[in-house]
Amino acid sequence: MAILTKRALRTRILAARRSLTELDRATETRSLQTQITALTAGAGTVAAYIPVGSEPGAARDAVPLLDALIGVRILVPIARSDLPMQWAEYRPGELVTAPFGLREPPPPWLAPEAIAEATVLLVPALAVDRRGNRLGRGAGFYDRALAWAAADARLVAVVRDDELLDAIPAEPHDVPMTHALTPGRGLIRLGAGPRGAAGMT
Repeated sequence: MAILTKRALRTRILAARRSLTELDRATETRSLQTQITALTAGAGTVAAYIPVGSEPGAARDAVPLLDALIGVRILVPIARSDLPMQWAEYRPGELVTAPFGLREPPPPWLAPEAIAEATVLLVPALAVDRRGNRLGRGAGFYDRALAWAAADARLVAVVRDDELLDAIPAEPHDVPMTHALTPGRGLIRLGAGPRGAAGMT
């Protein structure tokens, strides 16, 4: 079967996400919340993100995937079109409206290289394939930001069960994920690239 273009995949996946019922969303969110809590226990610093729109775990007035984490320092991204992605420490109830339809903590913010402190990075994705190729929104923010990540960090694409695909078109600048996290399948090791071959489970 032919591999769809990135544009066609984005259109298909976004349509599928928008078609989910509120019950489906709530069920997936609860599962991801439980798994992320276990995955990040004792991690020290975790880089994550604030889900919005139809992304798994998105909620109007809370961040259920992060609010239950205890004893973990959480960094979330600050995205600006003319700057490298910065980071800020997440604290429940302190988010403000940001560009691109996002939410973010208010200043002060941290430099791009702060991501190197994270041992686990939860990365937004529309899909990911078994080799670790990630399909994002196309802006390239994460591919540039992940160059600062620690070499032994877990790069975990958070997707729905049917968004783990056999193959996604890849480009040389794409940074491969080491793992996928889905509501029904849990944490899945991906790929055989430099990070995937590091012996992580």
